[in-house]
Amino acid sequence: MPSLSELPSKISRDKFTKALCDLGFEISKKGGKGNHYKATYIANQKCIIIPSDLHKQVLYYLLKEIEKQTNITWSDIQKYI
Repeated sequence: MPSLSELPSKISRDKFTKALCDLGFEISKKGGKGNHYKATYIANQKCIIIPSDLHKQVLYYLLKEIEKQTNITWSDIQKYI
């Protein structure tokens, strides 16, 4: 898990969700609440909600949840961004 200082200050949600798709997630723009997206990991059907604003603290939390549920790390995601 990277530290907060190693993460970008802001990342595009489109780039982030495209990287997740490449890693086996299915993105639903209608499954989240309001302006949020729902990312479902196809292998185990675990879901993660992705907000529209991916600043550093939110990204850190999302990466923590992704790693806990799917064993996909930040370095894996960076390869597709």
